[in-house]
Amino acid sequence: MAIRTVLITGATSGIGHALYEKYLAQGDNVIACGRDKSKLDKLCSKAFKTLVFDMTKPVQIESAAVDIKEIDIMILNAGDCRYIDDAKHFDGKLFSDIIATNLSSLGALLEFFLPLTNKGGQVVFVSSSATIVPFPRSEAYGASKAGMDYLANSLRLDLVAENIGVTLVHPGFIKTPLTEKNTFDMPFLLSSEEAATRIFKGVNRRANYLHFPKRLTLTLKLFSFLPASLWQSIILRK
Repeated sequence: MAIRTVLITGATSGIGHALYEKYLAQGDNVIACGRDKSKLDKLCSKAFKTLVFDMTKPVQIESAAVDIKEIDIMILNAGDCRYIDDAKHFDGKLFSDIIATNLSSLGALLEFFLPLTNKGGQVVFVSSSATIVPFPRSEAYGASKAGMDYLANSLRLDLVAENIGVTLVHPGFIKTPLTEKNTFDMPFLLSSEEAATRIFKGVNRRANYLHFPKRLTLTLKLFSFLPASLWQSIILRK
């Protein structure tokens, strides 16, 4: 397999770092992105290149993109997860912050990095299985990931002429620094390494859509076909 240039956002932890290790082991040139230079220097020291930027600041993304000549695979993985704990007294600031980090930032990332993506390349959106059915307290996180889903599926249509593929990923519960803060049960929890392996294999076969573990995602898809009152009672009970 030819050496590829792979850009990964959120490369210092969780799925992003596991993907960094996976592509590095494959012999690819990895561009590791993050907002903490010290973490990038420590955890991604073998990267082909490291880019430091805050995803919510387009000027920083534009500046970081100047040194990049080409990309074969762009993996948009970085994000945040925080919950709306009191829906009646809705936290608009939290909602806005999550939308900015998980969704609005994608506009700038695509603006400055997509033109550098080669024909035959690929853009990978790491979304969430939380978009399959609504979950309590997930108004901000779920809305941001649902927006990502639509963006990915629409972009796929418009990039056909450029021969650039788009892969949308719906992981279930993955053991990462973000999920370690969860206080609820996380059925069928996978490690970041397991998630990265599944994404790596799916991207290699240029899959349009990946979802895993299927014991969880297929159950959620089944819920989505049930009468609303039934699946809502199940979700609220769990």
